[in-house]
Amino acid sequence: MFGGGRTRPMKKKNTLPTVKRGGGSIMLWGCFASAGTGKLQRVQGTGKLQRVQGTMNSLQYQEILDDNVMQSVTNLRLGRRWTFQQDNDPKHTSKSTRAWLQIKGWNILEWPSQSPDLNPIENLWWDLKKAVAVRKPKNVTELEAFAHDEWAKIPVDCCKTLVSSYASRLKAVITVKGCCTKY
Repeated sequence: MFGGGRTRPMKKKNTLPTVKRGGGSIMLWGCFASAGTGKLQRVQGTGKLQRVQGTMNSLQYQEILDDNVMQSVTNLRLGRRWTFQQDNDPKHTSKSTRAWLQIKGWNILEWPSQSPDLNPIENLWWDLKKAVAVRKPKNVTELEAFAHDEWAKIPVDCCKTLVSSYASRLKAVITVKGCCTKY
């Protein structure tokens, strides 16, 4: 307050971060199957990096999987025969995560070391990013809410197509000997 009046300190709980010219972002973890999209969770930083977006360690990754995968399997009615796919990010392939996954007993798809063309979820991330951008979120709270809304709207047919195109993706990468494909 100006003019000699008392000022009160601003409290974080009363503020709302805004997104200015692309200045806001969040990191999300999500999954899908041919039956549709599974759960979507915002990733928060860990430890000293709690306020840093996009920072996740192996233990946090395992926690996210524990909180989301089986619930998604149940919600999507996948039954007992499903395969978990992840790329070779270090937190996915750490000794700790490999041991954790072994205890879970999940069927894990073997993943080649350099394979950006193979992961069909990248198509969904792109679709999600475009759909959220159209809604022009004003702050990170809206950004997250819009992301959840739009994730839930992704058509089952889109998910089915991505899963059924997997064999074609593999063949395309083999044909071009690991170079870029249309995927």
